[in-house]
Amino acid sequence: MAVEIVTVPDLGGAESVDVIELSLAQGDKVAIEDSLLVLESDKATMDVPSPHEGALVKYLVADGDTVKVGDAIAEIETAESAVAVDAEAAAPASEKSPEVEKEVEAAVATKTVAEPVAEPAPESSSEQLILVPDIGSDNPVDVIELSVAVGDRVEEGDTLLVLESDKATMDVPSSHSGIVIKIIAAEGDKLNTGSEVLVLEVSSSDIKSADAKSGDSESTSIESAEAAQAPEPAIPAPASAPAPKAAPVVQSQPATAPADNKGKASSDVYAGPAVRLLARELGVSLEKVSGSGPRGRVQKDDVNDYVKSALKAGPASATGTGIPLVPAVDFRQFGEIETIVMSKIQKLTAANMQRNWLNVPHVTHFDEADITDLEAFRKSLKDEGEKRGIKVTPVAFLIKGLAATMQAHPEFNRSLAADGEHFIQKRYCNIGMAVDTPRGLMVPVIKDANEKGIWDISADIMALASSARDGKLKPGDMQGGCFTVSSLGAIGGMGFTPIVNSPEVGILGVSKSQMKPVWNGTEFVPRLMLPLCLSYDHRVINGGDAGRFMTHLVKSLSDIRHLSL
Repeated sequence: MAVEIVTVPDLGGAESVDVIELSLAQGDKVAIEDSLLVLESDKATMDVPSPHEGALVKYLVADGDTVKVGDAIAEIETAESAVAVDAEAAAPASEKSPEVEKEVEAAVATKTVAEPVAEPAPESSSEQLILVPDIGSDNPVDVIELSVAVGDRVEEGDTLLVLESDKATMDVPSSHSGIVIKIIAAEGDKLNTGSEVLVLEVSSSDIKSADAKSGDSESTSIESAEAAQAPEPAIPAPASAPAPKAAPVVQSQPATAPADNKGKASSDVYAGPAVRLLARELGVSLEKVSGSGPRGRVQKDDVNDYVKSALKAGPASATGTGIPLVPAVDFRQFGEIETIVMSKIQKLTAANMQRNWLNVPHVTHFDEADITDLEAFRKSLKDEGEKRGIKVTPVAFLIKGLAATMQAHPEFNRSLAADGEHFIQKRYCNIGMAVDTPRGLMVPVIKDANEKGIWDISADIMALASSARDGKLKPGDMQGGCFTVSSLGAIGGMGFTPIVNSPEVGILGVSKSQMKPVWNGTEFVPRLMLPLCLSYDHRVINGGDAGRFMTHLVKSLSDIRHLSL
């Protein structure tokens, strides 16, 4: 029977996601596009559809596991193979014609050859020990990922494992083509140039080709050593000799006590670039974090756990703010209560809002725009919109107006660099829009808003808002924003102070429009006025910048002809 391995598809930019639900049970029938499991990233949930039709053999992951693109998640017995076997078993021998019997025999023979990975004949194969090539440094580097498993077929140049130094990551390619029969290096090991990686079983022609290309500098043949031992290729004594070197390290890792980094400088703490970036974003000093990884390496979980414990501890917070936590209250003494678990998105939103409020010096600029003519024009588009299947909302004009205003005032399309000494000026204009969903607040992003018209922007708003409410947004749909608009629309309110979505430097809050009497120089006339609230990062934007920005935006919305200039 043919069993297909299903892997995690493209996640749209997310590095890793959590498995939050297994949709089937072992033995269940599955059709193409049926959901196998549900994944959740920091910003969205997504279903993984089945690429095959058949029956679920087993899951290769469990609820709560963390996976990434390419990871194996399930085994499916394909329906076509099962049907072929059932049809052959059901057909009486007397009804099979000689031609049919020949075809069946040929198919079985082909399947038998194709299913298992045929090992080369002993007389035409040998073993090749793969070593770490020149990594340009004498310092040992960490193995952070094994890219192959025993039994895998690799081609020359395929990645075998990934190494990480304090400044970069690098792939170790295979110098030969063959089948992996033994892995010597383990995740968390430290390797140098020339360290043993794994053993491949390769054909004689592959060895000659590889030796001619590499000059035997990156791998050493152990064919002669094998000849002195038992002839069975599955248990070559010399090939297994390096294994004890790696085994004690792997076995001793769980028992390693967390490293105490107190007294060290952050630059001296054992941590990779991704962990250092996370620590900078959270304002955590790495010397205060105890590393639980191999040899005391600080990992992302260590930084996150430190932040959680610091928040629980009260004044001794990770950012050094000294803000005491709100004391716990037993609400049961006042009446009946219910404890509701926050979703992952709600918890992340709360953490992001707190971090942004504490780190960004907020200032809010209030204004209002006369949208009487804009609303009249928008309503005139209703018939054409019904023909196009597109509903034009005021948010489309807001996004178009913001894109034009950001081009005229590029300081609002900047971010503050991590070093605090540079601005990052963006040459693209992506605008996020806050969407209220049952799962929490989500902010999908309208890409290249400055290059789109009202119809295109309206179509994007409809598609992204629908995906957000249905929980089908991909991580890529919520990344790359330069500025955010948060519209309360018909909900109400005269104004509010939205929190800047760092690393953006501005966010526009929009409240409910109201008909007001406006003096035109001779008399009061009724005009539809829209309240606007611009919150901005005072480290990047000053009051004059904000005033000019809002003046330009109000002018564009009050007379939409300016948007075509």
